[in-house]
Amino acid sequence: MKRTLYLFSSGRLQRKDNTICVEAQEGKRYFPVESVRDIYVFGEVDFNKKLLEFLEDKAIILHFFGYYGNYVGSFYPREHYNSGYLLLKQAEHYLDPALRLELARKFVEGALANMLQVLRYYSARGKELQSFIDTISSFLQEALPRCTSVEELMAVEGNARKCYYESFNTILVDTPFAMEARSKHPPADPLNAVMSFGNSLVYTKILTEIYKTHLDPRIGYLHATNFRRFTLNLDLAEIFKPLCADRVLFALLGKKMIGMEDFENEGGICLLKERGRRLYVQEFEEKLQGTFYHRRLRRNVSYQTLIRLELYKLEKHLIGEQPYEPFVSRW
Repeated sequence: MKRTLYLFSSGRLQRKDNTICVEAQEGKRYFPVESVRDIYVFGEVDFNKKLLEFLEDKAIILHFFGYYGNYVGSFYPREHYNSGYLLLKQAEHYLDPALRLELARKFVEGALANMLQVLRYYSARGKELQSFIDTISSFLQEALPRCTSVEELMAVEGNARKCYYESFNTILVDTPFAMEARSKHPPADPLNAVMSFGNSLVYTKILTEIYKTHLDPRIGYLHATNFRRFTLNLDLAEIFKPLCADRVLFALLGKKMIGMEDFENEGGICLLKERGRRLYVQEFEEKLQGTFYHRRLRRNVSYQTLIRLELYKLEKHLIGEQPYEPFVSRW
């Protein structure tokens, strides 16, 4: 089974025969290239063109994160699965306002439905969340169907997410963490720092999976296609952030695995220290590799596989084979 390499220590990344060699202060480690899905670089790591050529040949993406744990960018190798036909279909669905609106609505629908599933999960465990559930349900059932533009969809999604974030204080009531307001660039407090870190992991995980399909990540529908490098992964992330990033956050903070000592403030920026990032990554990977029974497929699948399946569903929608319906968790 392929795995993700997370590099927190500084050192050197290089090719050694048919393996990826990670050289750090604690020594050298070798990973067979066929077992590596993608690489996340958090430390100060040196590498050369020979390694990049090797990764390009093996279709392995490098994701880079800055000192603050913020996403910096990716080495996105030359596409191995280019499809001119699908690229035209993606552009067609973006340029036609009705087709774009249809897809954008589905992404918001999936996002709100999965927010509700998270809230219902914790409501069933004794948290007083019914008012939040009612409000977001109203956005999903009443406001969303009335939207006639992508801008209106974004406004509904933003209002629903604001309500959803306010529920975090109820879910985390027995912890020192509290949500006053969402702050992203940069995060101003520990809870925002964890949220931003988790969301970045979801964005890049989806980007890795897009690379394995015929889709072009530069053409999104909910998020405007513009001079930003990638937008399609931001669209799909709306569906998966509640299920992957938020559930991991609640588990780590609720069980007090990450505490206030795992953060530091520097110039008004709140940073998640390396220990906290390592713990988050460990829990995040366990979540992605965890399996559940997929009713339509009638077999167990992992969340990692689920992301790829969601992209295949999108491909089928674009070529007119089957209308896209977002994945909604049932637990």
